[in-house]
Amino acid sequence: MVQVRAARARPGLRTALVAAAGTLLLAAGPLGPAVAADTPEAAGEMGIDLAAGTGAFHGGAAGTLYGVYGQDVPTNNLIEGMNLRTVSTKAQDGPQHPGADALDVVKPLADSTDGDVYIYMTDIHRGFPYQWEGDTPQEKVRIYREKIAKQVDQVLRLPEEYRDNIVFVPFNEPEGNMFGTGEWSYDGVSWRDDPTAYFATWDDFYRLIKGKIPDARIAGPNTSVLYDEVRGFLRHTIEADTVPDVVTWHELSHPEQVRTSVAKYRAWEREIFAGTPYEDRTPLPVNVNEYAFNYHTSVPGQMIQWISAIEESKVDADMAYWNIDGNLSDSAVQSNRGNGQWWLFNAYGAMSGHTVEVTPPSPGENYTMQGVATLDREKRQARALFGGSDGTGLIRFDNVPADVFGDTVHAWVREIPWTGQVGDSDRPDVVAEADLEVADGSVAFDFGGDLPELKESSAYEIVLTPGGGDGPATPSRTLWQGSYEAEDAAHTGTGYSLNGPEGSPEDVSKFYTSGGYDVGGLRTGSDVRLDFTVDVPEDGTYDLSVFANSLNTYGLVREQGPTNVFLRVDGAAEQELHLPLGYKWVVWDHADTTVELTEGEHTLSLAAQSLDGTRATKGDAIIDRITLSRPAPEADRAVYEGELAAFDGGGPVYDVPQGGGTSGSGAARLAAGERATFWVYSQADAEATLDVTALGGGRSRLAVNGQDVRDVTSASGEAAVSLSGGVNKVTVTGTAGATLVDRLTVTPGTGALPPREYQAEDAELAGTAAAAGLSLADGGEAVRGVGGEPGNGNTATFHVTADEAGLYAMRVRYANPEQSEATHYNPDPLVRHADVSVNGGEARRVTFPHSFHENNFWELTVPVRLEQGDNALSFRSEELPNFDGESYASDTWPGILLRSPYAPVLDKITLAPFAAERP
Repeated sequence: MVQVRAARARPGLRTALVAAAGTLLLAAGPLGPAVAADTPEAAGEMGIDLAAGTGAFHGGAAGTLYGVYGQDVPTNNLIEGMNLRTVSTKAQDGPQHPGADALDVVKPLADSTDGDVYIYMTDIHRGFPYQWEGDTPQEKVRIYREKIAKQVDQVLRLPEEYRDNIVFVPFNEPEGNMFGTGEWSYDGVSWRDDPTAYFATWDDFYRLIKGKIPDARIAGPNTSVLYDEVRGFLRHTIEADTVPDVVTWHELSHPEQVRTSVAKYRAWEREIFAGTPYEDRTPLPVNVNEYAFNYHTSVPGQMIQWISAIEESKVDADMAYWNIDGNLSDSAVQSNRGNGQWWLFNAYGAMSGHTVEVTPPSPGENYTMQGVATLDREKRQARALFGGSDGTGLIRFDNVPADVFGDTVHAWVREIPWTGQVGDSDRPDVVAEADLEVADGSVAFDFGGDLPELKESSAYEIVLTPGGGDGPATPSRTLWQGSYEAEDAAHTGTGYSLNGPEGSPEDVSKFYTSGGYDVGGLRTGSDVRLDFTVDVPEDGTYDLSVFANSLNTYGLVREQGPTNVFLRVDGAAEQELHLPLGYKWVVWDHADTTVELTEGEHTLSLAAQSLDGTRATKGDAIIDRITLSRPAPEADRAVYEGELAAFDGGGPVYDVPQGGGTSGSGAARLAAGERATFWVYSQADAEATLDVTALGGGRSRLAVNGQDVRDVTSASGEAAVSLSGGVNKVTVTGTAGATLVDRLTVTPGTGALPPREYQAEDAELAGTAAAAGLSLADGGEAVRGVGGEPGNGNTATFHVTADEAGLYAMRVRYANPEQSEATHYNPDPLVRHADVSVNGGEARRVTFPHSFHENNFWELTVPVRLEQGDNALSFRSEELPNFDGESYASDTWPGILLRSPYAPVLDKITLAPFAAERP
């Protein structure tokens, strides 16, 4: 028998929770009768004191090392939606890794969030430790100094509005690289023992950079930990007048060490800078520019522990780069999708005002429940993010200010689940929404009592606003859910393996895995079958997700790509599933499908052979778990409340006229030029209906992903729109008068934007572009060979028809298999690009992230403008030059694949009108 993990019913949509004098009450509805419930043990209590401010909200944990590859990888939606503040990345045109060139990264970051790019100037070298040239110490410094000067000159060529977003980092981990004891060091002497050479070189490079750009920001010493010797470094820089503008080090340890190290540094700073000309500049900005391990990244319940420590310390910090670049340190999936970690940072970025004191159950103890909370008196909102433990817990808000909230609050409780390192995630689900009485200044939430028990891998968000609203609550997507570990499943056949333990607090270099173990055996030539016993509460359709992984470069996987297995219900109702690929083993994604089940017990099987024996698994997969859920009747209806939007001008109001079906607790008020932004999830690149519920006499405009859609008034605001798969930026901008936006409702499309499909093999192909058989391509064929050396004529041109002129959504189904040989633990996949032109006009560059195999197809939406009637859509590609526009990486670094000259493998394109107004 398989053990059932965390399978329980979800609470009702309008559960009301009231805390008074240590007693938690559960009401049947907003005004229903209350029944007493036991208070959880004090060990599970987290206190949030809204009267104890701890400083302005900073948002500094939202940083990444090598997390942005370049234009649209990831998209500006993902960058802006997680409020990315800092990116540490390689020197422009450096050979350390493909992509992530600093001056290619700065534009999308600055355009999205006005964030800062920290240039790892050392990454102009290959290898790690860095392979810097020169036969003598003096020659090594001279050659590197020339590279430093060139990098500064490159920044001087940037437009001024982007130059201000640059921070120079002349050295990275100097104790293990240039001024350490290894093969590539300056003289074999560690600066920690004798800092003379390092200090002299720091001073020289500092003056070089400031001499070219006087207001340049320079960061250092960028050590691997906060060594005690950093204290001496600071003393020296004061004497030499070369004090860094930002103090940087790495914290590759555990969350609590962040608090300890920052406190230690601040004590040094107060002591060392006192009485010097620099005293008025303190406290200096700090960037802990590498933090967290594989066990932590992608896991909301783990990352909230780091976020709480970083936010409490009021510093910036960048998540480490252990895997592939361009995915926001294991936050982004493909180019425009987010996993659970992305949604955690989206919630973190929505905080504002000032932070307040949070008292967790186990202060100072890693791998326990931790959190961060804010109060914004102007917005009249309090927000809390917490997580990191299993089981019961009481979250209590104390000293809830009556002048902000009145005597009731409106509360949303959301769960942000772990969905795998490369597993796409829907928006966080609503666990409960309610109007709550504030009793004796407090409101509390009982997890494991009135609310589901906490999951250690999940983070949770609670938002409080003034009570109010008389319309429908935000619908929950799930009525029931269960999780079942693969290691608990029964198994038959030969070749089965139990793998683990995987990542844990004791082994953080390994990847997080549900339950700590996974199983193998579903591979080519196998007869393994896994049997999961499940027990469901009612008849109906259930959503099933198989958390699985196949290594894209592994021998058995190379032939087909995604590993196919056979899913059965009670030995019948068979369907074939293709399980996801990853860049390493134990990197989890999920394959999703539905199953029909009747109330009671069933066996769900994953098998390596079909029932009739005619088909078999190709590849090699490991399985972590399966999850099963019963969707709610309105699971495909998403509601985004106006008062919870992100604002550029305007803001929430709560004195909204009642009786008109307003939802939530208020609305967004927008005057002309003011904007509210909603981050809207779409499971696929597909049509959806967007309905803006507006009040008042004002007018505004609706836009989706930067494309203008339609007018919004209190009389009408509904539109059919082509959404991109993943995260969409939907904005409502005031144009006249005052608009009150109550909510944005998103539902599946109704066929108002009819699509037309065009197979790539039917396109006009030139040069080396040719059709090839690929089993998972639509129709079994796709086109390879578009692109090549500069000036090539290898193109694919689609001849398409548009019923009328206008903006269309072009959905490109593609694969990108290209990967460079890595120098160390980071796999180095390449982004490919295509220059797409319409009817011979100016080309638009479209980037396509690595899909892990040429037989693994993803979809990407590109807006294009077509003329009525016949149009020609041409795809071409060639290697992109270095920053100078003339030289090429393939010539500068022969034998090191840094930029691809090819377009992706093209399967098909689908064209649909981008939007249409609906009466």
